[in-house]
Amino acid sequence: METTVVHLLRHGEVFNPTGVLYGRLPGFRLSEAGEDMARRAAEWFTGRDVTHLVSSPLERARQTAAPIADALDLPVAVDERLIEAGNAFEGTKVGGGAGVARRPRDWWKLRNPVRPSWGEPYVEIAARMLLAVESARDAARGSAAVCVSHQLPIWTLRLHLEGRRYAHDPRRRQCGLASVTSVTYEGDRVAHIGYAEPAGATDPDAVPGA
Repeated sequence: METTVVHLLRHGEVFNPTGVLYGRLPGFRLSEAGEDMARRAAEWFTGRDVTHLVSSPLERARQTAAPIADALDLPVAVDERLIEAGNAFEGTKVGGGAGVARRPRDWWKLRNPVRPSWGEPYVEIAARMLLAVESARDAARGSAAVCVSHQLPIWTLRLHLEGRRYAHDPRRRQCGLASVTSVTYEGDRVAHIGYAEPAGATDPDAVPGA
């Protein structure tokens, strides 16, 4: 059976001086450090037989895909299914002194962490991400594809593929900034899941889920 690899690349660091959870909000671009992360990721993909490149529609993801497109001379397709998870806390701080713990009016949104009640259900995230990855796999049969997406969607898909529970501690996600989660297929079967950090480890104080 032919081997195909789909690399799931998380975007680089975002310029976010107020420390909000930006989710799907427009206007959040990569920081200078994030642009450097994107370039380092592009270097990592050089020589890895990537023939298909697809991105989330959000600006930070498309910015992260751009150096790869230049380095590998590939067009960037956009797949809406790779978008960040919907979240009721977009535009607000979720931790620290001004976080949700200090806003009783928002506590009802935390009533069911298993679904989760504050945003897009995990099962729906996993379903759309699986379709996006399988589409990329089919477009790159026998070679490799890169899908630029976001932390929670990538991590939720990994939990799904590994048969683990969706509910989890966001601080324990193995999905750093500009990290690569690689799904290796033998035919249509998932044979292996790997992980790499071409841009180095993420600061532990980075906003979870961003």
